[in-house]
Amino acid sequence: MLRHAIAPSRRYTKASHDVVRHPRLTSDAKILLLAVQGLPEEAAARPLGEHARKLGITGRAYQRSKEQLVAHGYVHEWRDQGERGRWVTEQLLSNVPLTPEEASVLRHGRTEEPPGARKPTVGGPVGRVTGRQLPVEEEREKNSPHPPSEAGPEILCGAGLQDAGLQDALGPEAAEGERVLLSLRHVRRELYLGAKEARGLAELAGRWLLRGVSAGELRRALTTELPGGGVRSAVGFLRFRLLHKMPPELPAAPSPEPAAAPPRVAELVACTAAGPEDDVHVFRPLSDETECGPCRRRAAWERWEQRKHLVEAEPEPLPWRERFAKLGASRAGGEGAVHRA
Repeated sequence: MLRHAIAPSRRYTKASHDVVRHPRLTSDAKILLLAVQGLPEEAAARPLGEHARKLGITGRAYQRSKEQLVAHGYVHEWRDQGERGRWVTEQLLSNVPLTPEEASVLRHGRTEEPPGARKPTVGGPVGRVTGRQLPVEEEREKNSPHPPSEAGPEILCGAGLQDAGLQDALGPEAAEGERVLLSLRHVRRELYLGAKEARGLAELAGRWLLRGVSAGELRRALTTELPGGGVRSAVGFLRFRLLHKMPPELPAAPSPEPAAAPPRVAELVACTAAGPEDDVHVFRPLSDETECGPCRRRAAWERWEQRKHLVEAEPEPLPWRERFAKLGASRAGGEGAVHRA
């Protein structure tokens, strides 16, 4: 590969190899970090999302880039409530990774160590102080014979659960809680726990899972709203939060209702409607009937036929004119009988 490079004399940004060769930052995250780093003071006071929109980094790409910059210490955020009750978010972007304590020092413009301390103040004109990420080549050749692992929290945390009888000893909930505790190091560096420390808190984490909390909800509850000054002791902080923010127990499940008794099956009885010349047959009654269904329907049909014949045998009714004439004649005959008397 041929290379042709001319160092610019103006309008350029100094980029550290630690950022350009960072194996865990996407291209969008690196471009956003370098672009904001090269802005003048009057243009850098805007929110990080506004700078990302000008670069065409929006939506999920921006959210992923911001999460990576926060996870690796390049971006820090503080959310405070102002005098009038309105919430204000303050952001800090650094071209080297900073711990929460170092970021808090830069935010408030103070140091936490006496002036005579040997460790130089953050941001001083010295060599490498806070940057701990080596380029890809140096990291792979000097620090570790293997490339950086990008496996998920479950795979990375499985080293503490290699014993086949561990899950039986702790219980499935406690074993899952230990996986969650060991995965916190990938979300916030200050919550790093050793295997023995996570084992000691696994029972408390398992109680959360027994009370209906998922592994993701437990991880969010332990990594959000951390103290502004940072976490000094990960074990003490996590034990305090697990104890004092533990959700209430789930209500006891209602006891199942007793199964209803199966319906009673009536015995077969002989139909009383069968005559002497008919074959005797039996049926299963629904209540207290003594005749089977076909016999009851046949008897009802016979009664309807008899009533029909009786109605047809009656004479036709007189028309209304004849009825009125007959009624008038009967009234006239009655009055004549009264006068003769």
